[in-house]
Parts: sequence; C-alpha cells; structure tokens
Amino acid sequence: MPRKNNLTIALAGNPNSGKTTIFNNITGTRQKVGNWPGVTVEKKEGTIHKFGHELKIVDLPGTYSLTPFSIEEIVARDFVLETAPDLVIDIIDASNLERSLYLATQIRELDCKVLFALNMADLARERGIKIDVDKLSELLGLPVVFTVGNKNEGIETLLEKAVELAESDVHIPKTRKVQYSKDIEVSILAVEDLLRISIGEARLPYKFRWTAIKLLEDDQVVRDRIADLAGRSREELLREVENQREHLRRLFDDDPEIVMTDERYGFIAGLVKEAVTTSNRKRVDISRNIDLVLTDRFIGFPIFVFFIWAMFQLTFKLGVYPMAAIEWGVSLLSAGLDSILPESLFKAFLLDGVIAGVGSVIVFLPNILILFFCIAIFEDTGYMARAAFLMDKIMHLIGLHGKSFIPMLMGFGCNVPAIVASRTLESEKDRILTILITPFMSCSAKLPVYIVLAGSFFGAQAGSVIFGIYLMGIVLSIATGRLLRTTILKGADAPFVMELPPYRIPMLKSLLIHMWDRSKMFLKKMSGVILAGSVVVWSLSAFPLHPEYGRDYAAMKEEIQAEYSRRLEAAETEDQEGLLQEQTERLTEVERARQTEHAERSYMGRIGKTVAPIFAPIGIDWRGSVALLTGFAAKEIVVSTMGILYAVEEEASEALKTALQESDMTPLSALSMMVFVLLYVPCLATVAAIRRETGSVKWMLFDVAYTTAIAWLVSFLVYQGGRLSGFA
Repeated sequence: MPRKNNLTIALAGNPNSGKTTIFNNITGTRQKVGNWPGVTVEKKEGTIHKFGHELKIVDLPGTYSLTPFSIEEIVARDFVLETAPDLVIDIIDASNLERSLYLATQIRELDCKVLFALNMADLARERGIKIDVDKLSELLGLPVVFTVGNKNEGIETLLEKAVELAESDVHIPKTRKVQYSKDIEVSILAVEDLLRISIGEARLPYKFRWTAIKLLEDDQVVRDRIADLAGRSREELLREVENQREHLRRLFDDDPEIVMTDERYGFIAGLVKEAVTTSNRKRVDISRNIDLVLTDRFIGFPIFVFFIWAMFQLTFKLGVYPMAAIEWGVSLLSAGLDSILPESLFKAFLLDGVIAGVGSVIVFLPNILILFFCIAIFEDTGYMARAAFLMDKIMHLIGLHGKSFIPMLMGFGCNVPAIVASRTLESEKDRILTILITPFMSCSAKLPVYIVLAGSFFGAQAGSVIFGIYLMGIVLSIATGRLLRTTILKGADAPFVMELPPYRIPMLKSLLIHMWDRSKMFLKKMSGVILAGSVVVWSLSAFPLHPEYGRDYAAMKEEIQAEYSRRLEAAETEDQEGLLQEQTERLTEVERARQTEHAERSYMGRIGKTVAPIFAPIGIDWRGSVALLTGFAAKEIVVSTMGILYAVEEEASEALKTALQESDMTPLSALSMMVFVLLYVPCLATVAAIRRETGSVKWMLFDVAYTTAIAWLVSFLVYQGGRLSGFA
C-alpha cells in the first residue's frame, strides 16, 4: 500500500465522553471553526504534523447513535460514509462502557477503519471498573487505547496507533460486525442479493450489508437514496424490503429496528461480560456526593444564583486591570498620532472616528474574555447540565423543560450560537418559543454598555447592578415565555430527561482555546461592523463641518484671550500662573459649548432630535437615542457611538465616564438605558439566525417588534417608577 502523507482522522463519540477535550489536546489553537455544508451544526477541524504525516483531525458532532433522527447524527454518519476518512477514532467513556459501545457498534457496521479510545480511564478505575484492554481488542478485532483526556495521558499513543492503522492494508475482520440472529441474517442476505440485482456494486454508494441493515431498520435517509438509484426496480425493491420487515415483525412480535437494537445491546453485554470486571469494594462516587449539594431542591438554586453573581463580579472587578493597560495603549497611540499628524479632516477622522470609536470598545476585550472563561468552566466541569436540571421546574412554568435553558444560558456568551443550539429540542413549538425568548438573555456584546453606565453611576455597586440586569433578563424571558405559551404557542409540557455527566477538573488549555476562539470573533467584529459603524457615526456627527452656530465662538475666544492678555500684563509674576490656568479653563468651556452645539446641529444631532421624543419618557436624551439606534447593527456600537458623541476628542473610557457624569444623564436614566439595551431588538446577526432557524420571516419580524416594545415598556416603568419613588 503506498504511503499517504496526508491523513484525515475523524473523532466520534457520545456527548460528555471527553471528545472535545482530546480534540483540543491534539490540535491546540490550530483549529478552524465553521459550519458543515448546508447545516448550522458547528464544524471543528485542525491540522497537525506528526510521525511524518500531515494529520487533519475532524471533530464530529457528539451523538449517542447514528440513527438519523437529528442533524448531528446525519452529519456524523454522512461524513464517515461520503468523505471516507482514513480512520475514525471513537472516543468511549470507559466509566460508562455499555452505553458508549452502542455508537461503537454502529460505527463498526460502516465498514471503515476504526480505533477505540477508552477515555476517562482514571474515573473508571476510581469506580472499581477494570477493563481488560487486550481482551476487548481481541474480541473486537481492532486496536483499543486507554486515554485520560483532561490529563493528556495516552494521546501520543492514540495518534501513533491511529497513523499505524490508517497506513496499514488491513481488511476489516468479520469479528468486528454484530452477528444478528439467524432469521435477521437471512433477511439481511435476501435484501443484499436484491440490491446487487437492482443497483449493482458500481452504483451503490454504501456497503451492501450496511445498506440492507438500514433498509430493514426503515432508515428514511438511506431508503430515499436507494429508491432514487433503483430507478425502474424501485417498487420491486421497496416491496421486498417491506415484505422482509413484515416477516421479522411476525417472528419477533416487534418492529425490526427495535429487535436489531436489542441484539446490538446483547452483543455489547457479551463484550462487557468477557472484558470487564467490577470491584465490589465500597467506593465513594464523588460526582454523586457533590450533586447532593449542588442539585438539592432547597439550596441548589441559591448556589446557582451565587455562581452567576460571582461570575459577573469577577468579570467587572478582575477586568479593571487589563482594561486599564489597553486604555493606556489606546491613549498612547492617539497622543502619538495627534503629535505627528497635521490638523486636517483626515486627522479628525482617524482620531475622533476610528480610534475613539473602536478604542472605546476594544478596552472591554478582557471583560468579555473573563465572561467566556467562566462559561467555559461551567461547561467543562459538567455544571451546565446541573443548571438546566435546576431550572427544569421554573422552565415548566412556561411549558418548556430544563433542556431549553442550555441555549438560554449559552445566550450569555452570544445569542447566535444559542439560537442555533435550540435545534436539539424535539418539539417545533418548544424550539420556536426558546428562540423567541433567548434574546432576553444578555449577550457579551451588551456587557461594555453595562460596564460604562454602571461604572459611571454606581461605583462599587456596579457588579451587583450588572448582575441584577442579567437576572432581569432571565425573569422576563420566563414571564414572556409564559405569555406566549398561553397565547400563540400553546402546547403541552414536554418531558425532561437529561444526563448529568460526572464532574471533571477543566483543562486550562481547553479553557484558553475557548477564550481564544471568542477573542478572534470579537476582534473580527472590531475590524468589521464596529469599525464601519464608528465611521458612519463619526461622519454623521462631523458634518456639516461649519454649521450656523447660535453664538460666535471664535469672537468669544478672542475676547477671553484679549482680556487675560491685559490682566497678565498688569499682574504680579506670582499671580500669572493662576491667571493662565483660569484662561485655559474658560477657553475649554467655550470650546466644549461649541462642540456640544456642533453635535446638536450635525446630521447625527438632527436624527437624534427627531427620535428624542420617543425616548424622552424613559429618561434617554438625544445622544443616547442615537446610540441605541446604531446598536441595531451590533450592540458594541452603542459604546463607540457614545464615545464619539460624549467623549469628544478623548478616547479612553474614563473620559467617556467623566463626560457622562457631567451630562444630563442621571443614575436612574443610566439604569433605564441599561434595561432598554438588555431587552430591545437583537443585533442583525441574531435577527438573521432567528429567520434561518424558524424558517419564517413572520417570527423574525414578530421578535423584532415584540422585544423592542417590551424594552420601551419596562424602561418606562423603571424610569417613571424611580422618579415617583424619589430615586435620582
């Protein structure tokens, strides 16, 4: 067999089997993330050089079987069948061997080269499970390797065995396949023979045995494909398949797919009996003991709320230090360009438009990374599943179950993948309802707005205020879900069964990869929509360059300079420094008044004055109104717009905070604006995701109108209620 320099290796496995951890260990940051062609399931792949080969590692979607009920199962199966990777590594949870081997038996039936990785071997040992890897390998007729993904143990051996098997000219032994009972095997052979006659080996895209099994299991994807290929023999082929299915149904008094599933589990039970021994010694199940506390009906939910509160406190408090360093860098860049460039329109565009706009947002990169780091910890430790379990009773108030809370919790990071994640829900009404309420979960793009406003007006309480805003989003999502469930999306409560994976110590490498992926998304947005938005906002606020002012500011400055020139000549030497400082302050005051009037008379000011009456009842002035309008493209632009309209020539967030404090904005109006940002129309990318996932323009427009109406109403209640109660 000629040596191949490029090998494609697919990683398959159940959810929570440690597959992604192993993928991250192998590929590190050399990953590409996108979507599989034609579907919104995330596709991850990475390329490494090992043992003289270029290895392309593809992370298939986690799935419990290859039966085509979900998009993930179809994607995983089609990749192995259509792309034909050189090798499939099936990541198996060694502590749940019997369950994990079901997917393994289905992969073996695909007649591809496969290698088993018994992951979490340390956890299996702790549970008193002893696996005879040599015996298991002998029974399966394929290599089996122990790994501990979160400790990076066995990964090198795994890759070495994978390359060795991929390069070998070894045919798949018969012992790899499940041997069904005699009656089923007879039916499989009958369908195989008919396939050879009707289609022929040259035209059949799959192996005969596997295709026959799938037809007997009434696999609709395979059935439709084979029916198209059969042409004129289609009716005869499908009739014979149905006859065989009916024959098996009469013999076993059950559907063939159920009987064949039972026989696979019988095969698995035999493997486990031969190769696995379980110690009878008394052992402590750490995960179960932790769950006695974290999922307790009385204290579990308060602990969950505390974790979320701690996450936002950490995001705000810890993010201050790297944020100050980035601010310093932005200020240094701006000062350097200011001293180098001559006064011109280009200089104003570069400093006040690009740097002031983009710089006012990029300083929040550390806060966003800390937020994603915390969410990654929830996911990697296994606590995310517990959060869904805890929220199950609350979610039932709106006719959903805890599984719907996982997309909502993901919405804290970004609403787009959160909406995509709702695909895993079985009921269409559940899926649409989850999609409609997910935008109320405050995404990371809104965090910079909260940090600026809360930091400006609430000081040491900023972290708690931000936590309260996020909590309001959860409460309102539940309330609006109840409303929609009892009106336009009526439906029965769905049952909820969720696997609680064992707790694991998260790997720092894996957490950092998650952070890096998110930082790339953020930086890409900085160079795209945020930069474009900042340029548009600056242009609208800079032009016309010379509007007709209500006062002659140039004459006012000349008068001040003339006055202080006379006073300086007459003053004593020791008094001159104070007079110069006083002169500078008065000139700055006049310039600030000119800039304020220029902003009001600019195109942006005219737009703001036009829409201001709509926002006045909720305590937001024309500048805030404009910022909210630009936030429809991306919520980060709200901050860059305020940076341009409020901070004038200074770009640091401290300058923006100072400008906000010196404006007409009050703590109450700042709170009202944060509430509006939390609830109003999601960004363009999220709106597009709603359209794509619901398949309906109607639901997209409904969500835009509904969220904006709710935002105005709740902000009105907050602002006017605060005024009545005397809150300033």
